[in-house]
Amino acid sequence: MNPTTSGVAHPQADEQWLADLTDDGPAGRHAVARLREVLLRATRHQVWRLRGLLPGTGAGDLEDLAQQCANDAVVAVLRQLPTFEGRSRFTTWVYKFGVLHAGVAVRRQAWRHREIPLPDALTSVADRSATPEAVLGASELARAVEAAVARDLTAHQRRILVALVVEQVPIDVLADRLGSTRNALYKTLHDARRRLRAALIDSGHLEPRPDRSIS
Repeated sequence: MNPTTSGVAHPQADEQWLADLTDDGPAGRHAVARLREVLLRATRHQVWRLRGLLPGTGAGDLEDLAQQCANDAVVAVLRQLPTFEGRSRFTTWVYKFGVLHAGVAVRRQAWRHREIPLPDALTSVADRSATPEAVLGASELARAVEAAVARDLTAHQRRILVALVVEQVPIDVLADRLGSTRNALYKTLHDARRRLRAALIDSGHLEPRPDRSIS
């Protein structure tokens, strides 16, 4: 069975990849070229999968984007080699770098000329097409959420929550525009959701989570 196509981990093949990629001679250069081939397959797949986000972009431009993403992903993989733990095949681990870099690049390009709204308040999100009873319940919950967002979140938390959750701005795009990082924005969003949930529990609009320590 071909070790590159089976679903079984192949420690020897993975060890050979690591040894070759850290070699300073011809073996290392050949391994980097092979690595780029794997990554290019990943970036091409992801760029073409997301091409709907880039209307009017031709095949040549999409290929150029995939090629650049593959270059960037090679650098990232080589930098992260010490973190490979062998929990999956090396090529599977590598492929994810290509998918990630291509996804980020496509979203950045899709948003490069779009203004990112950063409102300091949450507008009503009740579904007016539902039944009157459902609209009433949704409107009450929406008012409670709006009040909690305004009262219990910081201005920064409000802007991040609205941008990521309501406006659906990609987190990597938002991080670029704000000069921040994905991890910092994830932390802000996590804290905002935690405060929001606590406020809605206090107001009786959400039930407390059961204590998972109780069997």
